[in-house]
Amino acid sequence: MTLRSSISRWVFVSLLSSTAVVSQSVPIVSYAPVPAEAIPPTINSTIGWRVEEFGKGAYMVSDNLYNSLFLVSTKGVIVVDAPPTIGHNMLHAIGNTTTVPITHLIYSHAHADHIGAAYLFGKHVKIIAHEETKKILEDIKDPKRPVPDIVFEDTYDLCVGNQTVQLSYKGVNHQRGNIFIHAPIQKILMLVDVIFPGWAPWARIGEAEDVPGTLKAHAQTLEFDFDYFLGGHLGRSGRRNDVVLATEYLDDLKTNCAKAIALTGEASNETNPISYKEISSKVNEANPTNAWAQFKTIIDAAASYCSNITNEKWLGKLAAADVTGFESAFSMVQSLRIDFNVLGPFGVQP
Repeated sequence: MTLRSSISRWVFVSLLSSTAVVSQSVPIVSYAPVPAEAIPPTINSTIGWRVEEFGKGAYMVSDNLYNSLFLVSTKGVIVVDAPPTIGHNMLHAIGNTTTVPITHLIYSHAHADHIGAAYLFGKHVKIIAHEETKKILEDIKDPKRPVPDIVFEDTYDLCVGNQTVQLSYKGVNHQRGNIFIHAPIQKILMLVDVIFPGWAPWARIGEAEDVPGTLKAHAQTLEFDFDYFLGGHLGRSGRRNDVVLATEYLDDLKTNCAKAIALTGEASNETNPISYKEISSKVNEANPTNAWAQFKTIIDAAASYCSNITNEKWLGKLAAADVTGFESAFSMVQSLRIDFNVLGPFGVQP
């Protein structure tokens, strides 16, 4: 089936047909194989976690869904994030590595899936985060995510014994308050929920609160001196080239989505199955006076077109590009319209 026919079928049949029947089972989809370089080391199923050593007292803990970082110093252990899926195993991993007590916990940002087990560390551990993260947690009042003791605005250097961690905030990306965490001695950089080594981003560009800020964060990441990169998700640590690939993927996604928006404003032909005029007339026939139906259908069509074009290059290079590509393309189309003023048929009318 050609790209034109597959998109046309999706737009004109799937979206316009009745969908009153609700299935009681979850459809199982077969996606493209995960590239070998994206597959993490196997975890011992009896314990459910593993530790990766970077040297000079730095370690990653992962359950192959989430990952966290800890650094052992002469005066205490510094921990970065406390994902609930790792939970108590974070304490086990640290306890199996050192007898030095945990003294500090750094929050990358406020989301519960990364710091929802913070309460397990007890009240004696000092928690450090960006001031925006503190504001979020003060509003939420979640006892499992204690409000940080120490906050900063732009930068903060944490020095404990012989270890140093440099924290910096460069603006909103995945979430306001999401920080860069740099261990200069070991050349480790951690930025959570923005870059996923070996993988396409999770849906909606990693649930980005700010798409332009997320795009900028990729370039900001490459300004750091690092050999190892942690993204907070999945099972393997990254290297500099992983960040380069992630940057190229989003650049391609942005370019292809801009092309798709442009096509929606042009006449329908053999190479353009997503003309707004043709699609909107058909949607209006099925859904008279329903403006949202027309608008959503054309945005979905642009996102589907962009996702298909992008996947032609990236399937086999980044894992799961076909799993989350449409949702991320949808977010990119919306950001191009709202943030970058790429409006297609919805621009200034003559």
